[in-house]
Amino acid sequence: MHLADRQDIEVALFVEALRKRHGYDFGQYAPASFKRRVLGLVTSLHLRSVSELTERAIHDDGFIHVVIERLSVPVSELFREPQTFIALRERVLPELSSYPHINIWQAGCAHGEEAYSMAILLREAGIYERAQIYATDFSDAALAKAQEGIYPAREMPLYLENYRKAGGTARLQDYCTEKYELLKMHDELRAHITFANHNLVSDGVFGEMHLILCRNVLIYFTDPLQDRVLGLFRDSLVRGGYLCIGTKESLSFSRVAGDFQLLTRELPVFRRLAQRAA
Repeated sequence: MHLADRQDIEVALFVEALRKRHGYDFGQYAPASFKRRVLGLVTSLHLRSVSELTERAIHDDGFIHVVIERLSVPVSELFREPQTFIALRERVLPELSSYPHINIWQAGCAHGEEAYSMAILLREAGIYERAQIYATDFSDAALAKAQEGIYPAREMPLYLENYRKAGGTARLQDYCTEKYELLKMHDELRAHITFANHNLVSDGVFGEMHLILCRNVLIYFTDPLQDRVLGLFRDSLVRGGYLCIGTKESLSFSRVAGDFQLLTRELPVFRRLAQRAA
């Protein structure tokens, strides 16, 4: 049997061990990308094989936190894909501004960059005080870093360019402090952000949201799991609420596609219909 085939068996057993021992279900993650992450975890921990990783996950109670932190994909940046923030600024926020209170769910928030970007967008729209952002992730380690709101200062040129392209109306430096090669987001941006653990694979509906952002997360899931998560988003949105997913993601295959209207052809920003399209 080839090494790749043996590794496939080991990864399947690892997934089963995580599900039975700790309640984390990675069974519907896209197989190829998940295998790459598992093998990367084996290498970074200097283990001999996935089987050794599985053994530690079963017998070492504290090890699961390391596993979950490393298997999550905390890759983002402030105002990532700035054209999306232009659409939010020009097409979505003017509609949301009519509500007395605005609930926003940032699902799969990773290290929080997008939640802080959203907070800045809301402040510049003059509606931050009426908004509540719920930033969730299944990794407690990622949430802890998100709450800190500290990022490498070397990323500042990229963040400045993203902010400019996103139509920022102030200076990005007005929202953070740069010191010791680090950027720290200002505390007032956190005033209306609640960070909480939520697992899109296994947890349920999350309140009555006016806007849900979940970008570049669904690409790591199989189609059935994506469909499950998109149903969760539909059921968490008020009628007329908005859903924003990644530019490489789609609703077209999903059973919920008829419940949404594409807001703009250029970007995957959708509005939940009052009634399902025929």
